[in-house]
Amino acid sequence: MTDQLVQSQPAAVIPALAEPTARVSRPWIAGTTLANMGLWMASYTPVQILLANQAQKIAPHDKFTVLSVVLALGAVATVLTTPIVGALSDRTRRVSLPLLRHGRGRRHAWTLAGALLSAVSLLFLAGQHSVPGLLIFWFTTNIGFGAMYASLTAAVPDHVPVAQRATVAGWTGMPQALGLVVGALLVTEFVTGLAAGYMALSILLVAFTLPFVLLTTDHPLGRPASARLSWRTLASSFTFSPREHPDFGWAWITRCMIMLGNATGTLYLLYFLRDAVHYKNAEQGLLILIVIYTTGVVITALALGVVSDRIGRRKPMVVASGLVMAAAAICLTLSETWPSALAAAALFGIGFGCYIAVDQALITQVLPAASERAKDLGVINIANVGSTAVGTAIAAPVVALGGYPSLYILTAVALVLGGIFVLKIKSVR
Repeated sequence: MTDQLVQSQPAAVIPALAEPTARVSRPWIAGTTLANMGLWMASYTPVQILLANQAQKIAPHDKFTVLSVVLALGAVATVLTTPIVGALSDRTRRVSLPLLRHGRGRRHAWTLAGALLSAVSLLFLAGQHSVPGLLIFWFTTNIGFGAMYASLTAAVPDHVPVAQRATVAGWTGMPQALGLVVGALLVTEFVTGLAAGYMALSILLVAFTLPFVLLTTDHPLGRPASARLSWRTLASSFTFSPREHPDFGWAWITRCMIMLGNATGTLYLLYFLRDAVHYKNAEQGLLILIVIYTTGVVITALALGVVSDRIGRRKPMVVASGLVMAAAAICLTLSETWPSALAAAALFGIGFGCYIAVDQALITQVLPAASERAKDLGVINIANVGSTAVGTAIAAPVVALGGYPSLYILTAVALVLGGIFVLKIKSVR
């Protein structure tokens, strides 16, 4: 699938590398939104419910440790896979798929392969009754998720013009919040048991991916355009030069800070309700907060993505999103009450919804090279996963040393810094 690429051929001659000018259609947006819904529903629901229940059954006295190790290994799989698959898909010339409607492309094959690998791995996960089994199959599941993420995110700069990107990013980012709610309802209200839950997620993952893969255009690379992939090039997939591409570097740091703040701000809400607020039914209270948060994300991601495209501005809205989420953290710092928790959930949702739409569009505008879009978006995903892992690691000692107020002060600081760092970007308004 990979081949030697000719440096002399101008990118504009190759549709796969040209800057898109034609607006994508509503069916295209619906297809990529549905595929992203399948991805996030299948990746978040096991973390919150199915894997947690399996860890409880396998090691009831060490469930927290087991779940933490399993999730950490899954994060490693995603971090490793996304840049590598991104680099591979950047160099894939064309792949024939049965029933492909619009020619032979290069991204869709990786999207479908990732969905199938994750779906099969989820089915195997359902039958695991040991810690090694959970580790192995959650690792392979996340390899598939990483492949899907790499190819799906690259589809936006491949096909969507700059003036439409925040709108599309709002639709593709919204499932990050909605997927968990839909998945949770699916495995708790509509199916019963671990096996049925995993099977439902597996089937829907593939079913939601197929319309986008089979019915939308996927540009072939055609004649080669960059060097053959070597081990050295593969290793470089995990790095970039901030000196050569400072705007991309600042975008990466911004993503780190915002995702760190989001992770620390939402991680211990259940324990916060139980220990600090003394809410009578903490699990029910958390569900209420999740619904409020998700509503905020969905509404603002869709609405403010359109606004950002119309006014042609990205940075002010990223700054605003960071400040709004920081205000949510301050609410939890100053008042450990149920009304403050409700206000914080709304503010977190509003801020994060704006952020995932606008910042994703901004990032696609500062990618170093058209020929390596998927690889560079994989590098951005390292910021996503890495900062979330750091937030998870430091949250417990921070709470132990200074209580919940110290955790939410840290959250606010990270979010404000994210808003400051985005101002360093020069090539985007």
